[in-house]
Amino acid sequence: MIELRGVTKRFGAVEAVADLSFTVPKGQIVGLLGQNGAGKTTTLNILTGYMPPTSGQVLVDGMDMLTHSRACKQSIGYLPEKPPLYDEMTVRSYLAFVCELKEMHRKAIPAHVDEVMAVCGLTEVAGRVIGHLSKGYRQRVGVAQALCGDPPVLVLDEPTVGLDPRQVVEIRALIRQLGQTHTVIFSSHLLSEIQQLCQRVIILHRGRMVREADMQEMTDAGDVLRLRASIRGRQQELLPALLSLPCVRRVKPLKQQQSGVTEVSLECERDASPDAQTAIFRLLCAMDAPLMQLVTERDTLEEAFLRTTSAD
Repeated sequence: MIELRGVTKRFGAVEAVADLSFTVPKGQIVGLLGQNGAGKTTTLNILTGYMPPTSGQVLVDGMDMLTHSRACKQSIGYLPEKPPLYDEMTVRSYLAFVCELKEMHRKAIPAHVDEVMAVCGLTEVAGRVIGHLSKGYRQRVGVAQALCGDPPVLVLDEPTVGLDPRQVVEIRALIRQLGQTHTVIFSSHLLSEIQQLCQRVIILHRGRMVREADMQEMTDAGDVLRLRASIRGRQQELLPALLSLPCVRRVKPLKQQQSGVTEVSLECERDASPDAQTAIFRLLCAMDAPLMQLVTERDTLEEAFLRTTSAD
């Protein structure tokens, strides 16, 4: 649906984005991650047509942003970090105004505005002046204006910034709902937010893409398989036995949760033969030590992000 090909953006001698290429297929929620100054907002401004790239190409559903600008922009709803709201207008009149700007047929606007307000939870404040709304409702109005015209792609820049915890939960739920019917690209400093909402993650670092992967691949710890095991038996016997397995790199005892049950965290060779789970099961059977639980542990997105951006 959205494709960037070799996109570079320079501001004088500063290269904000360098040779950036990625594709966002239809129907995915994709998170854009990066430290301050990594090029996230510049990238979003380019892919929405707000600013042109110095070089490279942006394609929306196969159309070039520069040569088919109007059609491409009609396919994208954009929520900047600071929503473009008119404080003196009511919610309903503002959204109707946005629909007019997006060249909707005038007779279709009232019903469409009602639909957008219902989706964004704004019906009860439809007649309120925007300047009198809370931060959470203002952010909802910002999302609603991005939905005007029913674009298939939504681009959201820091959609939960400045919100209180309850408002953050509400906006996250709204994004999750919108992801069922739209392609969504959004940036956030909150890695837990990206991990909860996104199927795919793109990490920018110093203007370059350093990693692109789906969430499961992103949180894999490379060639290390981490397991957590609960085993009925004595710790002083189990730890050396587990460590003796060729596939086990490290064994760390954990706090005991139940009398007579040893809790351990294991780092294993991911590609060991036989696989680590099988080797552990066979060992414990031979020791007559019942395995109560064996689960795979994954990296948090924060760990994956720090590992990726500190590689250089």
